[in-house]
Amino acid sequence: MGNAANSAPIKTGATVSGVLMELVLKKSGSGFVYQSDNLDTVFSGNLPEGLQLLATAPQAEETVFGADDGARLIALKRSVAGSNTPASTEIDVPAATGVLTYRIDIERVDTSDMTGILSVITDISESRHRERILKTLLRELSHRSKNLLAIIQGIATQTARQALSLDYFLTKFRGRIQSLSYSQDLVTDSSWRGAYLFALTERQFSAYWPDSQTPIAITGINAHLSPNATLHIGLALHELIVNSASYGAISAGVNSLTITCFETLLDGMTGIELAWVELLPPAATEREADEHTFARTVLERVVPVAIGGKAMYLTAPDRIEYRLTIPSREYEIIDEM
Repeated sequence: MGNAANSAPIKTGATVSGVLMELVLKKSGSGFVYQSDNLDTVFSGNLPEGLQLLATAPQAEETVFGADDGARLIALKRSVAGSNTPASTEIDVPAATGVLTYRIDIERVDTSDMTGILSVITDISESRHRERILKTLLRELSHRSKNLLAIIQGIATQTARQALSLDYFLTKFRGRIQSLSYSQDLVTDSSWRGAYLFALTERQFSAYWPDSQTPIAITGINAHLSPNATLHIGLALHELIVNSASYGAISAGVNSLTITCFETLLDGMTGIELAWVELLPPAATEREADEHTFARTVLERVVPVAIGGKAMYLTAPDRIEYRLTIPSREYEIIDEM
């Protein structure tokens, strides 16, 4: 047997079917208006707040929904009355909590006593809101996917131009795509909000400097980078790290590089500067000319142009310095959770 405390009592004089229908309407969130052929309200039930005037005022559609939507709704009801063909429409209504969307299903209903128009009104605001959010997210995903594909295309083109052989191309291309993947993972994990600079740097170093006992020094401002800055700065870090692992401090097993981030000015506006300073061991291997050219292309042109910043890349027999100035629109200074 059911729990009597949870059961709605049936009112004296009311039919069981009537009470049940009232409960169904309340549970479904739908209301109804039954009108005569001249659109005078005969009876109504469970109308949403703000639409109560439909139950009491004659032909109140224009008052409740506005002149344009009200006139459109009246015309639709008259069309249903004349053609006996059901119809449906949606109307947005401004409210204190935002825009409410109602679906109105209209059909002619004839009884033994009278003929008229039944309008079932359902609040579909929540589902329409979810649809709008989903469409926005899909547009954003499409935009970011196109940007990512453009970056990959650029990497492939530049790598192919300077490739000495197919094996050389595959090795370099895979490394750069893996770097992009590391950065993209951080962006995706943050729901496309970006990544913290320190986390990005540590992730890019992970495959080349696995010594957790003597980590590379990363100091200064742990800025939260935009998705665009995350991907491109990740590429810059990759080129610096690969060069170091091939010809510099990392290849010699020497922890003689530092990375720091501090506030600066860019064209008179607030920005941050990312500084890489690497002290090279005396026996550092001579760099390959093509690899050196590709690194300069990425570091001096591709990355700063992509983020709207400036860069300086200096190489000397005893040191490498890279300084990238990042505009404020590409980062935030927020506490890491």
